[in-house]
Amino acid sequence: MRHPALLAWCLSAVMLMQTAQGAQALDARSDLQALPGALPTAPVRMTYWGFDLYDARLWTLQGFEPQRLPAHPFALELQYLRRLEVPAIARRSIEEMRRIGTFTDTQAQRWLARLRELFPDVRAGDRLTGIHKPGEGAEFWFNGQRRGELADARFAELFFGIWLHPETSAPEVRERLLRDLRR
Repeated sequence: MRHPALLAWCLSAVMLMQTAQGAQALDARSDLQALPGALPTAPVRMTYWGFDLYDARLWTLQGFEPQRLPAHPFALELQYLRRLEVPAIARRSIEEMRRIGTFTDTQAQRWLARLRELFPDVRAGDRLTGIHKPGEGAEFWFNGQRRGELADARFAELFFGIWLHPETSAPEVRERLLRDLRR
Protein backbone atom coordinates (compact mmCIF):
# COMPACT_ATOMS: atom_id res chain seq x y z
CA MET A 1 0.00 0.00 0.00
CA ARG A 2 1.32 3.45 -0.89
CA HIS A 3 -0.14 5.26 2.12
CA PRO A 4 1.29 3.80 5.33
CA ALA A 5 -0.53 6.42 7.44
CA LEU A 6 -3.88 5.35 5.95
CA LEU A 7 -3.06 1.69 6.59
CA ALA A 8 -2.14 2.48 10.21
CA TRP A 9 -5.38 4.45 10.66
CA CYS A 10 -7.46 1.57 9.22
CA LEU A 11 -5.78 -0.97 11.50
CA SER A 12 -6.34 1.29 14.51
CA ALA A 13 -10.01 1.70 13.65
CA VAL A 14 -10.49 -2.07 13.33
CA MET A 15 -8.74 -2.65 16.67
CA LEU A 16 -10.91 -0.03 18.39
CA MET A 17 -14.08 -1.62 17.00
CA GLN A 18 -12.98 -5.06 18.20
CA THR A 19 -12.15 -3.68 21.66
CA ALA A 20 -15.55 -1.96 21.86
CA GLN A 21 -17.33 -5.16 20.77
CA GLY A 22 -15.40 -7.13 23.40
CA ALA A 23 -16.34 -4.63 26.10
CA GLN A 24 -20.02 -4.81 25.05
CA ALA A 25 -19.88 -8.60 25.22
CA LEU A 26 -18.48 -8.40 28.76
CA ASP A 27 -21.11 -5.84 29.76
CA ALA A 28 -23.84 -8.16 28.47
CA ARG A 29 -22.68 -11.15 30.53
CA SER A 30 -25.50 -12.04 32.88
CA ASP A 31 -23.15 -13.57 35.45
CA LEU A 32 -21.39 -10.23 35.95
CA GLN A 33 -24.38 -7.88 36.00
CA ALA A 34 -24.19 -7.78 39.79
CA LEU A 35 -20.78 -6.10 39.45
CA PRO A 36 -21.19 -3.23 36.98
CA GLY A 37 -17.81 -1.73 36.19
CA ALA A 38 -15.85 -4.75 37.38
CA LEU A 39 -12.56 -5.32 35.61
CA PRO A 40 -10.93 -8.72 35.07
CA THR A 41 -7.42 -9.83 35.73
CA ALA A 42 -5.57 -11.60 32.96
CA PRO A 43 -6.33 -15.34 32.90
CA VAL A 44 -4.16 -17.41 35.23
CA ARG A 45 -3.68 -21.08 34.34
CA MET A 46 -4.16 -23.64 37.11
CA THR A 47 -2.10 -26.77 36.55
CA TYR A 48 -2.11 -29.77 38.87
CA TRP A 49 0.41 -32.60 38.50
CA GLY A 50 1.14 -31.43 34.95
CA PHE A 51 -2.53 -31.32 33.89
CA ASP A 52 -4.03 -27.99 32.86
CA LEU A 53 -7.34 -27.69 34.75
CA TYR A 54 -8.71 -24.20 34.14
CA ASP A 55 -7.95 -20.55 33.57
CA ALA A 56 -8.99 -18.30 36.47
CA ARG A 57 -9.89 -14.61 36.31
CA LEU A 58 -10.77 -12.34 39.20
CA TRP A 59 -13.31 -9.56 38.51
CA THR A 60 -13.09 -6.65 40.95
CA LEU A 61 -14.39 -3.15 41.41
CA GLN A 62 -12.21 -0.10 41.90
CA GLY A 63 -10.92 0.06 45.48
CA PHE A 64 -10.71 -3.71 45.96
CA GLU A 65 -8.28 -4.54 48.78
CA PRO A 66 -7.17 -8.21 48.98
CA GLN A 67 -6.39 -7.92 52.69
CA ARG A 68 -10.08 -7.05 53.25
CA LEU A 69 -11.42 -9.82 51.04
CA PRO A 70 -14.65 -10.56 52.99
CA ALA A 71 -15.69 -6.89 52.76
CA HIS A 72 -15.69 -6.70 48.95
CA PRO A 73 -18.02 -7.96 46.25
CA PHE A 74 -16.09 -9.68 43.45
CA ALA A 75 -16.34 -12.54 41.00
CA LEU A 76 -14.03 -15.46 40.38
CA GLU A 77 -14.39 -17.07 36.98
CA LEU A 78 -12.99 -20.48 36.09
CA GLN A 79 -12.90 -21.49 32.43
CA TYR A 80 -12.30 -25.22 32.35
CA LEU A 81 -9.77 -26.86 30.07
CA ARG A 82 -10.80 -30.46 30.67
CA ARG A 83 -13.67 -32.61 31.83
CA LEU A 84 -14.24 -32.80 35.60
CA GLU A 85 -17.14 -34.38 37.45
CA VAL A 86 -19.08 -32.60 40.17
CA PRO A 87 -18.31 -35.04 43.03
CA ALA A 88 -14.59 -34.45 42.51
CA ILE A 89 -15.01 -30.66 42.24
CA ALA A 90 -17.15 -30.45 45.39
CA ARG A 91 -14.97 -32.80 47.44
CA ARG A 92 -11.78 -30.99 46.44
CA SER A 93 -13.37 -27.63 47.30
CA ILE A 94 -14.11 -28.79 50.86
CA GLU A 95 -10.58 -30.23 51.22
CA GLU A 96 -9.03 -26.95 50.10
CA MET A 97 -11.31 -24.94 52.40
CA ARG A 98 -10.05 -27.03 55.35
CA ARG A 99 -6.47 -25.98 54.52
CA ILE A 100 -7.26 -22.34 55.22
CA GLY A 101 -9.90 -22.41 57.97
CA THR A 102 -11.83 -24.43 60.47
CA PHE A 103 -15.42 -25.58 60.31
CA THR A 104 -17.45 -28.42 61.72
CA ASP A 105 -18.15 -31.73 60.04
CA THR A 106 -21.83 -30.72 59.99
CA GLN A 107 -20.96 -27.57 58.05
CA ALA A 108 -18.75 -29.59 55.70
CA GLN A 109 -21.55 -32.06 54.94
CA ARG A 110 -24.10 -29.28 54.38
CA TRP A 111 -21.73 -27.35 52.12
CA LEU A 112 -20.71 -30.47 50.21
CA ALA A 113 -24.34 -31.39 49.55
CA ARG A 114 -25.12 -27.86 48.35
CA LEU A 115 -22.03 -27.71 46.11
CA ARG A 116 -23.14 -30.95 44.46
CA GLU A 117 -26.47 -29.27 43.68
CA LEU A 118 -24.92 -26.03 42.45
CA PHE A 119 -22.02 -27.34 40.39
CA PRO A 120 -22.49 -29.36 37.20
CA ASP A 121 -20.02 -31.69 35.56
CA VAL A 122 -17.78 -29.54 33.38
CA ARG A 123 -16.13 -29.95 29.98
CA ALA A 124 -13.41 -28.01 28.22
CA GLY A 125 -14.71 -24.51 27.48
CA ASP A 126 -17.32 -24.43 30.28
CA ARG A 127 -17.28 -21.37 32.54
CA LEU A 128 -18.18 -21.42 36.23
CA THR A 129 -18.42 -18.02 37.94
CA GLY A 130 -18.76 -17.44 41.66
CA ILE A 131 -19.93 -14.07 42.92
CA HIS A 132 -18.83 -13.12 46.44
CA LYS A 133 -21.61 -11.28 48.31
CA PRO A 134 -20.11 -9.68 51.43
CA GLY A 135 -21.81 -10.78 54.63
CA GLU A 136 -24.25 -12.98 52.69
CA GLY A 137 -22.54 -15.83 50.87
CA ALA A 138 -21.89 -16.80 47.26
CA GLU A 139 -23.88 -17.00 44.06
CA PHE A 140 -22.88 -19.37 41.26
CA TRP A 141 -23.35 -19.17 37.50
CA PHE A 142 -22.56 -21.78 34.85
CA ASN A 143 -22.06 -20.67 31.24
CA GLY A 144 -24.08 -17.52 31.90
CA GLN A 145 -26.98 -19.33 33.62
CA ARG A 146 -27.64 -18.79 37.31
CA ARG A 147 -27.34 -22.02 39.31
CA GLY A 148 -28.17 -20.69 42.77
CA GLU A 149 -26.51 -19.51 45.92
CA LEU A 150 -25.13 -20.71 49.19
CA ALA A 151 -26.18 -18.17 51.80
CA ASP A 152 -23.37 -18.49 54.34
CA ALA A 153 -20.72 -15.79 54.74
CA ARG A 154 -18.24 -18.20 56.36
CA PHE A 155 -18.59 -20.59 53.44
CA ALA A 156 -17.97 -17.75 50.95
CA GLU A 157 -14.89 -16.53 52.81
CA LEU A 158 -13.36 -20.02 52.83
CA PHE A 159 -14.50 -20.98 49.33
CA PHE A 160 -12.96 -17.95 47.63
CA GLY A 161 -9.98 -18.35 49.93
CA ILE A 162 -9.15 -21.51 47.97
CA TRP A 163 -7.62 -19.11 45.44
CA LEU A 164 -7.16 -15.88 47.39
CA HIS A 165 -6.19 -16.73 50.99
CA PRO A 166 -2.48 -16.43 51.91
CA GLU A 167 -2.47 -20.15 52.88
CA THR A 168 -3.81 -21.36 49.52
CA SER A 169 -2.33 -24.53 48.06
CA ALA A 170 -1.79 -22.58 44.81
CA PRO A 171 0.23 -19.53 45.92
CA GLU A 172 1.41 -18.80 42.37
CA VAL A 173 -2.20 -18.51 41.16
CA ARG A 174 -3.04 -16.20 44.06
CA GLU A 175 0.06 -14.08 43.45
CA ARG A 176 -0.70 -13.66 39.75
CA LEU A 177 -4.40 -12.88 40.30
CA LEU A 178 -3.64 -10.27 42.95
CA ARG A 179 -0.60 -8.85 41.15
CA ASP A 180 -2.76 -8.10 38.13
CA LEU A 181 -5.05 -5.99 40.33
CA ARG A 182 -2.37 -3.31 40.42
CA ARG A 183 -3.48 -2.17 37.01
